Amino acid sequence: MLNLLAEGSGASAAGSTMLLVVYIVIIGAAMYFFAIRPQKKEQKRMQALLASMEVGDTVVTTSGFYGVVIDITDEDCIVEFGSNKNCRIPMKKTAISEIEKPGQD
Repeated sequence: MLNLLAEGSGASAAGSTMLLVVYIVIIGAAMYFFAIRPQKKEQKRMQALLASMEVGDTVVTTSGFYGVVIDITDEDCIVEFGSNKNCRIPMKKTAISEIEKPGQD
C-alpha cells in the first residue's frame, strides 16, 4: 500500500515540475514580446531616422530645443538654434529625438 502511494506522489511531482517549466517558458516569451521586441524595433527606427539626417533638416533634441542641422560627422552634428545665427552647438546624434525634412508640413 505504501508503495502505491509513493509511486503516485512521484508522478505528481514530475507533472508539477513540467508545469513549472511550461510556466517559466510562457513568462519568458511574454517578456520578449512585451518588452524586448518593441525596444529593438524602436532602436532600429531611431537608427534609420539618424541615418537619414541631412544638412538643413529641422531637429528636436531630447531636451526639447528646435534647431537646424548645419554640419554632420559620424557621431556628432552641429545644430544652430534660434534666429540668432551665432548659437551653434555641437551635439551627439543620439541627443536628437525627431527630424523634420524642409519640404514636410
